[in-house]
Amino acid sequence: MREKIRANIMIAIICFILGFMLVTQFRSTEKSGSAITSLQRVQELTAQLKSLMDEKEKLQGEVKELRNRLTEYENSASKISGVTEAMKKELLRARMVAGLVEGYGPGITITLDDSNVPRQPGEDPNLFLIHDEDILKVVNELFAAGAEAVSVNGQRIIATTEIRCVGPTIIINSIRMAPPFTIDAIGDPEYLESSMKMRGGIIESLQVFGIQVSIKKQEKIYMPAYTGPIQFKYFVPEKAGE
Repeated sequence: MREKIRANIMIAIICFILGFMLVTQFRSTEKSGSAITSLQRVQELTAQLKSLMDEKEKLQGEVKELRNRLTEYENSASKISGVTEAMKKELLRARMVAGLVEGYGPGITITLDDSNVPRQPGEDPNLFLIHDEDILKVVNELFAAGAEAVSVNGQRIIATTEIRCVGPTIIINSIRMAPPFTIDAIGDPEYLESSMKMRGGIIESLQVFGIQVSIKKQEKIYMPAYTGPIQFKYFVPEKAGE
């Protein structure tokens, strides 16, 4: 009987010990699984953080590149603007030289009219009239004296201007004119006047035959632009490198 009781007690003790061991093992396994899950979560967050850091670094690189390109565009635009402004100034200067721009400035006004001196019998009447060559000489003398712009009766003198006599009239820029002739010249008034009045000059030679001449210095002369046609049929500009 006692042996049976003792055996039951031993079995109970062994069962208790086995149960305690099972519970302990289960709890240990549960803690281990939780630790593994936490470790996996940390690893996942670390990977996401690294991905975000890489993306941020990539975006920062793109922003830097865009800023550099924007700076280049701004510099290029500034250079283009400078070049454009320089081209505009050069174009304006070329138009001024060509006489295609109206303007004003100081200078002198010369008025020429036929002679009113009574002619003697046998004298050539043409000596007492203004001719195309007279106007041409005056214009050439003005340009030689530094005139920057010249007009005759409102017609701007340019490189292709013709001054020629047709019967009793003079043609300038295909416009027929008759005396009196008003010649405006923009430049240094003192120097232009001196060049016209110099001894033995064109004005003195005209006055010998009584041609009426008036020279006045002006503080401001309005100079019209050339408005006639400009055509080049035969002249071809040479291109660089050809």
